[in-house]
Amino acid sequence: MTIFYDEQQKSFHLQNEHISYVFCIEEDHYVAHSYWGKKINRYVQTGDYPRIDRSFSPNPHPMTDRLFSLDTLLQEFPGGGTGDFRESAFELEYEDGTTVTQFKYKNYHIRSGKPVLNGLPATYVKEDNEADTLEITLEDAHSKMEVKLSYTIFSDRPIITRSVKFLNNGQQLVKINKALSSNVDFDDSNYELIQLPGSWGRERHLKRDPLTRGVHVLDSKRGTGSHVYQPFSALVRPETTEHTGEVFGFHFIYSGEFTARIEVDPFDQTRVLMGINPEHFSWNLNPGEEFQTPEVVLVYSETGLNGMSQSLHKLYRERLTRGVHQLEERPVLVNNWEATYFDFNEEKILNLADEAKELGIELVVLDDGWFGKRNDDFTSLGDWFLNEEKLPKGLGQLADEVKAKGLKFGIWFEPEMISEDSELYRAHPDWCVHVQGRTKSLGRSQYVLDYSRKEVRENIVEQLTKVMDELPLDYVKWDYNRNMTEIGSAALNVNQKETAHRFMLGLYEVLETLTTRYPKILFESCSGGGGRYDPGMLYYMPQTWTSDNTDAISRLKIQYGTSLLFPISSMGAHVSDIPNHQVNRNTSMKLRGDVAMSGNLGYELDLTTLSDSEKAEVKKQIQFYKEHRRLIQYGDFYRLLSPFDSNEETSWMFVSEDKQEALFFYYQILSEAHAPSKRVKLVGLDPNKVYQVEGFDQPIGGDELMNSGLYLNPELVGDFESRRLLLKAVR
Repeated sequence: MTIFYDEQQKSFHLQNEHISYVFCIEEDHYVAHSYWGKKINRYVQTGDYPRIDRSFSPNPHPMTDRLFSLDTLLQEFPGGGTGDFRESAFELEYEDGTTVTQFKYKNYHIRSGKPVLNGLPATYVKEDNEADTLEITLEDAHSKMEVKLSYTIFSDRPIITRSVKFLNNGQQLVKINKALSSNVDFDDSNYELIQLPGSWGRERHLKRDPLTRGVHVLDSKRGTGSHVYQPFSALVRPETTEHTGEVFGFHFIYSGEFTARIEVDPFDQTRVLMGINPEHFSWNLNPGEEFQTPEVVLVYSETGLNGMSQSLHKLYRERLTRGVHQLEERPVLVNNWEATYFDFNEEKILNLADEAKELGIELVVLDDGWFGKRNDDFTSLGDWFLNEEKLPKGLGQLADEVKAKGLKFGIWFEPEMISEDSELYRAHPDWCVHVQGRTKSLGRSQYVLDYSRKEVRENIVEQLTKVMDELPLDYVKWDYNRNMTEIGSAALNVNQKETAHRFMLGLYEVLETLTTRYPKILFESCSGGGGRYDPGMLYYMPQTWTSDNTDAISRLKIQYGTSLLFPISSMGAHVSDIPNHQVNRNTSMKLRGDVAMSGNLGYELDLTTLSDSEKAEVKKQIQFYKEHRRLIQYGDFYRLLSPFDSNEETSWMFVSEDKQEALFFYYQILSEAHAPSKRVKLVGLDPNKVYQVEGFDQPIGGDELMNSGLYLNPELVGDFESRRLLLKAVR
């Protein structure tokens, strides 16, 4: 067992070889946080947090102890209106308009394994001995409302997951106005806050700032997640680096609107909350009903940010993604989007396939424009049938011809959207997300389909399965290219603020249906690139298009930031044309290849226009990548030099689990006149092994490579240069 209850202390200790998480029941009623961090064998100071009479901090009735206040107590699931003036984890509204709820401890239950969250993506176990789950039940005696706080600790990972279930055991409707999934209170504020903000084409840029007094909010109010914020936050000590120091990470397994709220109170205590954003959310909970919140992953590292990353990478690869592609090597693909945009026909796609075959590419992806009357982005979303003007012989014929060349075949969908100029919209104008009587805003000349409605989901599933049943598909790219506005549903008569969450539940139902029906198809998530790159989508689709920005230099920051949370096997990365279509930058084919092969390698350019020398370079890249693909996609990833620290260099490396092989990448961004010599120290090798390093005459010990390092920059001249080194253990 990894969960222990101390009857005398009334404390719970979640523990494995990596971590301890401790909380107790204070005053027989209140669930109070004690400790989270490195493993402690036996925690005896439970409930010993100093009690001080704080002016204007009220004391719970009917207690007369002025030293005890919810306003200063470190809590597990804090509410509002009963003396705690900090950010709350929940708000329930009753029929009389009041929102005061006094949850008190009722009981607990410990079980082996990890329960499934019905209708929601979540981490899982294959055997019950992989994890234990603690369920704490709290009850409000007046309303008969209950909440069940769920804690799962994995037996061999420094990870705990948390979620909450609300149950209405009373006789009246209760409106849930806020239902967050986790809260952790820290007794100090000596931290720096790490987040991954961005925008379209500039996703997941690592930002680290000292934590200061006040409330810090990272969120999405855009219907789903977005390019702007990742549903993630981390607290680190000021001295924490990539490879040393403490990290407390929080990541939300949800693809909808989220909030992460970090508050430093007047006494330098820090509260971290995470869950569904209450901005566009409330939920009517009738008597006898329950509401389940999504899951938050809590990860602790004592070995810096890289330690956190590797724990999350392994968890997400092994116990979040599913299906036959979960641990399979991902194919090298070519996507026709930047090669042709909407201007393609059968001949162009087949010529692209011929070149792809010659270069060693394994998969041809037909992007936007193959359906309806889709010759631009103003029309036809929702009409998932063949554009016969472009492909008169049929999509099946094209797929068969591509497959006959020995290549795999995939296509693009955007099934959550509808164009005003479409047969589906003309037949069902009320099927989009909108508020009746209000103007409907367009985004990219399209609306969002109302997936909260069963008939909408059934129509889309019927259209997609008709296409997918007829084609020999190996791959589907699933896109989502606008944010929600006027969030409402013409079919929801009771509480319009349920729409956004019902949309996500509907989307998850559709994804579960399709991925179950087509288990051999590799699904890739996309939202204008990385706008919905979250662990919720990874549960259904094991890889994501990382960003629409394919510029190699821009991608250094994007891929570096993405790697903080997500495994390399999930990261789509392509070589594109120059001047780059997003930033107009010119870079060498070598640099573009060295950046793209640090993810799932693909090509997003017209192969038929490449010179002979460029084709030779591409062929060499692909051959090298295939030889080392498993190492890159499933090896241990180490960040060495950050592109956020300077405009000069970036470096990272991949190491096999047995330490027998490694790949080192170094990127010189901007060169400097008469530059000083720079040494790069490698990480993750076996100090007792000796490695043959590509380009070096003598084998070098792992201890020397990690402690002394390598001199590299004299061999790189000019801006935008890269070097790739293969290391193999020789003894």
